[in-house]
Amino acid sequence: MEQKHFTLNWQDVDLKEVIDDCLLMTKNKADKKSIEVDIHYDGDLQIKGDANRLKQVFLNLIANSITYTPEGGCVTVLVKEESDVVKFTISDNGIGIRQEELPRIFERFYRVDRARSRNSGGTGLGLAIVKHLVEAHQGHIEVNSQPGEGTTFMITLNKERGL
Repeated sequence: MEQKHFTLNWQDVDLKEVIDDCLLMTKNKADKKSIEVDIHYDGDLQIKGDANRLKQVFLNLIANSITYTPEGGCVTVLVKEESDVVKFTISDNGIGIRQEELPRIFERFYRVDRARSRNSGGTGLGLAIVKHLVEAHQGHIEVNSQPGEGTTFMITLNKERGL
């Protein structure tokens, strides 16, 4: 992705369809841990973007939320139109991330909990890829977290390219 020839396949994307696919792909994982996944859609969720790359973004964040939420926990996804942007928020009541680690979570190969990441198959590349793809879409990603309480990722994507 860092190569000069990396490009996005810009097209009309229905974020509801993309996210519904991601939820379907992670349903078994959530069911095995008895994790309740609540989804709320609000407004027109059509944007210009690369559907496959956006699916990578949302699949990574949803799968991470399920992975790092204890059995019987809850993951909440909110996708909302706001003026000329769409905001995607995913919150969990999982293990959380310490404040001093938050600035580094988007670095390549950085793992918050190395032992746990290794056991779950994590390479430390997922969030770096997520951030790169969000920025390639001219979007913005933020994270808030409290250890023992959970984590919230917020992505803002322009509805039109180049706004």
